Amino acid sequence: MTISLNDILNWCEKEGKDFWQYMLYDDIRERGITIEESFRQMENAFDTMCDTIETYKIERMSASGLVGSDGGILEKYQKESEDNLCKQGKKSALCGNFVADAMVIALKMAESNACMRRIVAAPTAGSCGVIPAVLIPYYKANLATKEEIVKSLFVSGAIGQVIADRASISGAQGGCQAEIGSASAMAAGALTFLQGGDAKQICNAAALALKALLGLVCDPVAGLVEIPCVKRNVIGTVNAISCTDMAMAGIESKIPPDEVIDAMAEVGDKMDASLKETALGGLAVTPTAMKIAEKIGLDS
Repeated sequence: MTISLNDILNWCEKEGKDFWQYMLYDDIRERGITIEESFRQMENAFDTMCDTIETYKIERMSASGLVGSDGGILEKYQKESEDNLCKQGKKSALCGNFVADAMVIALKMAESNACMRRIVAAPTAGSCGVIPAVLIPYYKANLATKEEIVKSLFVSGAIGQVIADRASISGAQGGCQAEIGSASAMAAGALTFLQGGDAKQICNAAALALKALLGLVCDPVAGLVEIPCVKRNVIGTVNAISCTDMAMAGIESKIPPDEVIDAMAEVGDKMDASLKETALGGLAVTPTAMKIAEKIGLDS
């Protein structure tokens, strides 16, 4: 049976439970494990995310040489910008500390995937930077306990499960909207939970985030999950943060969340195959992209 976000909302109301508990109970039922085991495994996933960021090295590059160092470069710029705030006539970065930190982590994590490091597919490897990008700085700023962070991951998991069930989380099937779009929706839901949002606000944040990225194509240069994939993790992250603030302000998606997901499925079905991870369209066939593919010995 296809599950919906509305089903989860109804379950929460009927059972008197929180949104995150739906995914927890579903997990222990499906896999036949205890609550403690499920919770511990989700905690391990978050620890893995943190470890990947803590062991990031600016000099590490992907095998193609196309990806690496940008996370460190942005981090250096942000730190210098903080110093510039105290200096007359110096311009600083436009983003505040939380958004700046999130952007850096999104880059570092997505680069780590391209560099074949250990990451957590959330929901996919290509979109692995979005969820940790909003959760790690939140945790590091002591805005939430580890337990609360883990609960937020269950929230994101429930949203991802509904999207995967009703549409897709695969770029090859639905375009990048199914990867970065889904990750952004999941991150928005998790962050809204941490901000104290109720189940309805969580769903609205997810819907707002997914709507903003409808139609995003999957057009990897040279067929690698590097360009433009890494930078799109940053866009998905900032999108999630802005949609969280909108949802917490009381702004709702005029299109119901489940209908937004269904619309994404329809868009994905109608999307041309050249724009779904085949590297046969979009950015992948620009003159520069073709030269890149030829240079590294790969055909687009």
